[in-house]
Amino acid sequence: MVPKKSAGTQKSLDVARLLKSKSLRSVQELEPEAKKLCAQSLVSSRKCESCCLLPELPGLQTPPRSSSSIIRDLYQQKLGKVTWSSLQQGLQKSFLHSLASYRVFQKAAPFDRRTTSLAWHPTHPSTVAVGSKGGDIMIWNFGIKDKPIFIKGMGAGGSITGLKFNHLNPNQFFASSMEGTTRLQDFTGNTLQVYTRSNCCKVWFCSLDVSAKSQVVVTGDNMGHVILLNTDGKELWNLRMHKKKVAHVALNPCCDWLLATASIDQTVKIWDLRQIKGKTSFLYSLPHRHPVNAACFSLDGARLLTTDQNNEIRVYSASQWDSPLSLISHPHRHFQHLTPIKASWHPRHNLIVVGRYPDPNFKSCVPYELRTIDVFDGDSGKMMCQLYDPGYSGITSLNEFNPMGDTLATAMGYHILIWNQEEARSHEYHKRQ
Repeated sequence: MVPKKSAGTQKSLDVARLLKSKSLRSVQELEPEAKKLCAQSLVSSRKCESCCLLPELPGLQTPPRSSSSIIRDLYQQKLGKVTWSSLQQGLQKSFLHSLASYRVFQKAAPFDRRTTSLAWHPTHPSTVAVGSKGGDIMIWNFGIKDKPIFIKGMGAGGSITGLKFNHLNPNQFFASSMEGTTRLQDFTGNTLQVYTRSNCCKVWFCSLDVSAKSQVVVTGDNMGHVILLNTDGKELWNLRMHKKKVAHVALNPCCDWLLATASIDQTVKIWDLRQIKGKTSFLYSLPHRHPVNAACFSLDGARLLTTDQNNEIRVYSASQWDSPLSLISHPHRHFQHLTPIKASWHPRHNLIVVGRYPDPNFKSCVPYELRTIDVFDGDSGKMMCQLYDPGYSGITSLNEFNPMGDTLATAMGYHILIWNQEEARSHEYHKRQ
């Protein structure tokens, strides 16, 4: 099936060059991360029993890179003797080694209905917001012993479909819901601004994203409409961009005038917000074989990751949006009483994280296959490792690393699980005392 394209190849190449220039981080920015990885490599890398690393990947069985090796690479890169890509690959390889010792060290089950949304605080690495099918929201700082903040929802029909913290005020968050609103709230539960209200039980909002730089809010509903507003609440436009529900909306982190919308009408569309004239003014329409749960940009904005409702994950590149860079076969089929599975990017490495829902009809399915969290390389699409805790064998629909990239939060039915390497070691130490 040939993708539709309504803009020239030159525009795509211009966007690719812009994203590439914005995505290059300085070596000085990477040094703290490298030093952290170096410190980790000095600790004995005993494999945690609650986490399994794929044994058929011999490249991951070699000892971790030594601290002197990483520091030497940083120095060589400064001298121009080591390429930027080689340095990034070295850091990613060290991180993959560390994943072997990740385990669940914190858990919570605060809701009477399943978890439906999850978002990390942008500046506090141990604070996460989670929403439930009943409209409840929990703001959880798992780094302290105090009780989490709990905001009661309306119950049936109030499902939280999207959460985003307010970058301009760390004590506020945006939420979209099946209640029929997209709103801004504070941590006490007060509604500060209502951006959209359907006033109809047959229409609700399924997704949202926010740009602090441009001060805009974008939300999609179950009828195919996408609405753009400024953060003051003024509606900029409201258009029916898809034939069916808009399951996900995402603004490009580097070029926030670039919008991706994913729909159960089996398409993902890319838009230039500066040139919206109607439903046919998309830059690209990317057809899929099945309804699509999510489309999210990488942190550098140069790639787009899509998750369908059956068994395919796709990666698209800014150099050629209309043709997938890679197709990853992966079982995550849709089920009515399961929060839709969505793949996500690691914030610092070119890695994809997604929960597995074993499917007996999937060609590589084996008997008694585990419900793991799978990590793929974003370039090759190759499986790099799998996380699994025998104490929590459910399906993880949502998996997100915090902005620092060292802690993973997962939503598994009623449970919210926190995975970490350093905390796992501390936990094991205290158990032995």
